[in-house]
Amino acid sequence: MSENKTVKLTIVRQDNTNSKPYEETFEIPYRPNLNVISCLMEIRRNPVNAKGEETTPVTWDMNCLEEVCGACSMVINGKPMQSCTALVDKLSQPIKLEPMKTFPVIRDLQIDRSRMFDSLKKVKAWIPIDGTYDLGPGPRMPEKKRQWAYELSKCMTCGVCLEACPNVNSKSNFIGPAPLSQVRLFNAHPTGEMNKSERLETIMDEGGLANCGNSQNCVQSCPKGIPLTTSIAALNRDTSIQSFKNFFGSDKSI
Repeated sequence: MSENKTVKLTIVRQDNTNSKPYEETFEIPYRPNLNVISCLMEIRRNPVNAKGEETTPVTWDMNCLEEVCGACSMVINGKPMQSCTALVDKLSQPIKLEPMKTFPVIRDLQIDRSRMFDSLKKVKAWIPIDGTYDLGPGPRMPEKKRQWAYELSKCMTCGVCLEACPNVNSKSNFIGPAPLSQVRLFNAHPTGEMNKSERLETIMDEGGLANCGNSQNCVQSCPKGIPLTTSIAALNRDTSIQSFKNFFGSDKSI
């Protein structure tokens, strides 16, 4: 019976950015349809470990709880994923929770994703507008183009693809798959296209496309199924064209 069952979780904890990580095990009562977030909330409600010792509540990030915001990313049983959609019934126990190692740890499972956000700023991953007033409807996109652009727009900056990529680490300044895919998305937008050459030249620089090792871990791990490797392949073509344009000093589209 469910009232006699428990869920065992081993959590890799860290008191602050500079302290050493350690493991702590918890057991909570089982109930149907539990996800990892529900387990963490139960531990926060009653922060007592499996030894019966009182401890500090576990820290982690969360927001939407429906796999939209990307805030609750962590490594669950060795795989980076969203903890809000990680169901206990589909996980082997003890469930091991770890922070994503690509990013600095703030505390416990809470990480600093500034590296990814700084990369998005670097590639100007937005649509520039002139002023804050109502500009009216913008230029229309062909339906076929809009459909694949929508797939790229599903990115929730969760950081899972950066965690899965072997080329994104503390010894590399590779911006990673998500920012690269956003370059393709905003370059395809009728208004965003005005900064296309600037974005392409940015990813042609250090830390850009050349650092991709084509392991394809990113597309396999993306919780939204975004065709990241397709975007990277398309950007390789676009940067080659941009190189020719730079060499010949042409401002015309090819």
